[in-house]
Amino acid sequence: MAFDFKKEYKEFYMPKNKLEIVNVPKANYIAVRGKGNPNEEGGAYQQAISVLYAVAYTLKMSYKTDYKIERFFEYVVPPLEGFWWQDDVESVDYTNKSAFSWISVIRLPDFISKVDFDWAVETATKKKKLDCSSAEYLTIDEGLCVQIMHIGSFDNEPATVALMDTYLEQNGYVNDINKDRLHHEIYMSDARKVAPEKWKTVIRHPIKKA
Repeated sequence: MAFDFKKEYKEFYMPKNKLEIVNVPKANYIAVRGKGNPNEEGGAYQQAISVLYAVAYTLKMSYKTDYKIERFFEYVVPPLEGFWWQDDVESVDYTNKSAFSWISVIRLPDFISKVDFDWAVETATKKKKLDCSSAEYLTIDEGLCVQIMHIGSFDNEPATVALMDTYLEQNGYVNDINKDRLHHEIYMSDARKVAPEKWKTVIRHPIKKA
């Protein structure tokens, strides 16, 4: 059986539909940074997703090539995630999607080194005829966070975020969103195959003691 991050780390990928505080360990990611409306057809966000998956699947299938990754074991590519912010906006203005800045990421297994990553970027660029040079090897240490599984459209997220803020207030914490600690989403549904009202998205915010 291939290792599946969603099943092995349920507390981070499949939280219940109730608020909880978690300590998220440091992890490595394939990351692509950009700006603009994620819904724009053929826009920067959609191009970034293509790059992420090209590199992710090159690494996943590396065992079928001459390139051998040390300590490799077969695994399921983890879900797409995103860190989001808007300059000069304290929370998120969902009505102004063109103002978004984002870092789109896919988690990497711990055994994948920067050298392996560089090989995958070069290989994916050649094989898939897609410039993957925008991909970077990024280590993120999220630390203490509050999270919940949001069910429904992204446009309905403000109501869930409001619940998160109230929960923090009641439990002696405050939001710690800043330029280094960002609004984080993990996409557990395939938006192309699932109706928006059934989309599952983990929403995670960095926090600190009040």
